[in-house]
Amino acid sequence: MTRVLLIEDDPAVRKGVHLALRRRGHEVETAASGETGLLALDRFRPELVLLDLMLPGMSGLEVCRRIRETQQIPIIILSARGDDIDMVVGLEAGADDYVVKPAGGEVLQARMRAVLRRVAGEGRGDGAPQADSVAAASPPRASVTTYGALTIDRAALLVAKNGHALVLAPSELKLLLFLSDAPGQVFSRQQLLEQVWEHSFYGDVRLVDACVMRLRAKIEDDSRAPTYVQTVRGFGYRFGPL
Repeated sequence: MTRVLLIEDDPAVRKGVHLALRRRGHEVETAASGETGLLALDRFRPELVLLDLMLPGMSGLEVCRRIRETQQIPIIILSARGDDIDMVVGLEAGADDYVVKPAGGEVLQARMRAVLRRVAGEGRGDGAPQADSVAAASPPRASVTTYGALTIDRAALLVAKNGHALVLAPSELKLLLFLSDAPGQVFSRQQLLEQVWEHSFYGDVRLVDACVMRLRAKIEDDSRAPTYVQTVRGFGYRFGPL
């Protein structure tokens, strides 16, 4: 069972999603505005937030940004707005995933499971790629590894830069763990989508680019000339320095 905070102003959608999640065994708290959602966040202490973009008063984007200032809790935007620009803006605000309404209970369940696995590091237990995603001959990587100013603790799922802990969203953390587990290896956007987000729809590769942009802003000295998460034009991304 997962504690889910649903921030949605439409009563019909709120009721439908609430019932769908409750039938699947989740504990659900609902809020009809961004302000009440933030209050419920501290009181209810959810494990995942489902967040509408079009809210009265404080927008969903502002709610997302405020949560991200202090917390790593998974956020899935649930919005009727499916345009590219809306999706990219939502993801850049700090969301881990974006689901277009109306979405059935099975779709929500699958996306929730995927994003929660990024937090739990399901599989190998450290959020790193599965054995078949990197070269089989790769030696085991130490729990704590330092790359220049960046330190990654895979066991504790912590990242620090120049000794200062960084607050990374679950998708940012898993992406960094995945890429850094195979330094120098190039992964296409589709490969990253399937391995990190566990999606297979090609259109969702925008999730990858938006997450890379957010991650670079946090770990790079100059996101225009990245040291760690590097673009290989025409192919995808790799982790450096080599």
